[in-house]
Amino acid sequence: MTLKRLCRTASIALYIASGASPSWAGDDVPVISRQISDFRIGSSETKFGSLEFVGGLEMVSSKALFGSLSSIRFRQDQKHFVVVLDTGQWLTGSIERDVKGKLSGLSDVEITPMKNSAGRTFEGKGHMDAEGLTLDGDRILVSFEQDHRVDVYPDPGFADSGAIATLPILIPRKMLSDNRGIETITVAPASSPLRGGVVVVSERGLDNDGNRLAAILSGPLKGRFAVKRDGSFDITDGAFLPNGDLLLLERRFNMAEGIGMRLRRIRGADIRPGAVVEGELLLEGNFNSQIDNMEGLDAFQAADGTTHIILVSDDNHSILQRNLMLEFRLSEEAAWAAPSSQKRN
Repeated sequence: MTLKRLCRTASIALYIASGASPSWAGDDVPVISRQISDFRIGSSETKFGSLEFVGGLEMVSSKALFGSLSSIRFRQDQKHFVVVLDTGQWLTGSIERDVKGKLSGLSDVEITPMKNSAGRTFEGKGHMDAEGLTLDGDRILVSFEQDHRVDVYPDPGFADSGAIATLPILIPRKMLSDNRGIETITVAPASSPLRGGVVVVSERGLDNDGNRLAAILSGPLKGRFAVKRDGSFDITDGAFLPNGDLLLLERRFNMAEGIGMRLRRIRGADIRPGAVVEGELLLEGNFNSQIDNMEGLDAFQAADGTTHIILVSDDNHSILQRNLMLEFRLSEEAAWAAPSSQKRN
């Protein structure tokens, strides 16, 4: 047994001993979840500006493939989800909630290898380093780095199908480094100024002014724009709010500065070809917060009409990192208004 597997097994044993409840999944993918009640370590504070921390999970599994969560999207029932792993796998399942409505575990978890346009699967990240996904009607769009591209999969049927098309990304591939490609792909609401356009944002592909490259791949405002870079944070995922504003998840992960996470909001009306957008900082976390290598983000409107935001982390299959799922609620007033902050090239 490898050290990594031994540590995972030990972690599961500790979870059970601590009273954590296991959620056993389909296809023999067991996931054991421990609830997280506080976002700030040692503090019961739940309000952070316009965001309220609802709860979270720390998740482990005896299956070696579980981990490396790169992006998550929820179905319309706000329970079932689709995840891509940067090891070239699909992960599907559903969230469970306790009597208070807080996240309590995962169920029906399945992991399936992704197929490229030739119907082939690959070990490792070279060809199938999936970093972002979005649900778009009867298709799922997935962004890959290293072999930079956006592939289209049928929905339903994505888990058994190879990619059926590839979208032009509008960003020159030479401006994207191997491991700093298109981390964010998301679809704007049909009622927004982007009229359902597909939007991509690079992790650290920079233009001549040092801003992060981004593009609107479809719709009436098709073209390139940029997101202002601030410090050593990189963009790892994004999702549109119901009103058309764009949420961006930013991650800092280096030895010099330590771990960090930020959530930024871009006014939807500011996103257009030629723009450089910056937006409003909603949330920031560091080593004092329940965060890790935060990579995935989704937003949805719950049954009671409130807007919820869920973040997930990528443990890189390392015994030193964690698989987390964190949930926040956006205040009703903030869900429908945001300040404008943008400039033109």
